Amino acid sequence: MSNILTSGTLIKNGQLIDPANNINQRADIHIINGKIAAIEPANSIKAGERTQIIDASQLTVIPGLVDCCARLREPGLEHKATIDSETIAATRAGITTLCCPPDTEPVIDEPAIVELINQKTAKAAHSKVVMLGALSAGLHGKHLSEIYALKQAGCVGLSNCRKPIENSLILKRAFAYAATFDMRVYIEPDEHWLSIGGCAHEGKIATRLGLKGIPVSAETIAIARALELVAETGVSAHFGRLSSAQGAEMITRAKNEQLPVTADVSAHQLHLTEFDISSFNSACHVNPPLRTQRDLEALQNAVVNGTIDAICSDHQPHDVDAKQAPFASTEAGISSLETLLPLCLRLSQHVSMELSEVINKITCSPANILGINAGTLSIGANADICIFDEDEDWQLSSDSINSRGKNTPFLGWNFQGKVKHTIVSGDLLFSE
Repeated sequence: MSNILTSGTLIKNGQLIDPANNINQRADIHIINGKIAAIEPANSIKAGERTQIIDASQLTVIPGLVDCCARLREPGLEHKATIDSETIAATRAGITTLCCPPDTEPVIDEPAIVELINQKTAKAAHSKVVMLGALSAGLHGKHLSEIYALKQAGCVGLSNCRKPIENSLILKRAFAYAATFDMRVYIEPDEHWLSIGGCAHEGKIATRLGLKGIPVSAETIAIARALELVAETGVSAHFGRLSSAQGAEMITRAKNEQLPVTADVSAHQLHLTEFDISSFNSACHVNPPLRTQRDLEALQNAVVNGTIDAICSDHQPHDVDAKQAPFASTEAGISSLETLLPLCLRLSQHVSMELSEVINKITCSPANILGINAGTLSIGANADICIFDEDEDWQLSSDSINSRGKNTPFLGWNFQGKVKHTIVSGDLLFSE
């Protein structure tokens, strides 16, 4: 018997892909009061006069994307971007939840900063923002931050970003305290003394270009130290932005040893290598640096075999001046919200992955890592939904980037798959 709606939103006849529930079928979705109220076979729910209808007959419907690392530049660097500008850009890119690292200015090391960001996010009223708190006060690596207060304020985890905690005893204590309060630590593995001053992968390309290199050991030594302390303290650890084959291998071994670890990779690390900086292209200046073709293929394989649990944008918007200098003097980072979904779709075509497996890496898997209620289309779940056209071809241009940062090496690239609608907490916030 047909169901007749009187209100809410109806997504009709879309190809529903929900990796969390192992669903890949054509269906109708009814949304009411910001939640998913019903999922029924395609064309079985009838709309009433007051129902908002989205015809998804030619479209793919997935949970809203969850990006586990995106820098929004506010507070502190509003000349580059703001929470308002970047959450709007995220919504238009199908990303409904962003995780902001604590290296803002001021640092997210006390509840007042968490409250400030929450207020600005609520005022923007677009994609949701969750935060990591600072593992050490001011990210200086000398004293522990107010870990319990940050948890009470709503931080989903703790990180020192790429700032060093040189004293291993302090790092061990930080891990132990985090474990006590059941908080995950997020590690961007970097041995400071090996990477300082570097701007490219230490190898033939950097040597030829006269650039100071960052060796793979800067990543692997940091991973090794952290894994030893994870084993001793029992803290759950997430290793973010892996860049090397050796780093991925170490995470594989740690998982085989049943250590409580997860990992992610930036989308650009799955498509670019050190060769892309050959013409001193500052758009490819990232940290960790783009490494070798072997590293790229190893990272792709690590995504396929599950060593790498999530793919993030590692969004870092910059103003124009930040990239207009000699390569080594430019600021690292890519504006990458707009390319997260298209690069993942491209990856699924290049490697032997089902579309649902790739969608998993940008929806329920990062949501599970962050410990948040997102990334699924379950009945009763928040209605955070991305609807895209899997077949639409388009080209990335400055005009098509909604982020205030236009710094990307993917300008001019042709992509397949375009976001058409984004729903956040039941509200249709973007519709093309």
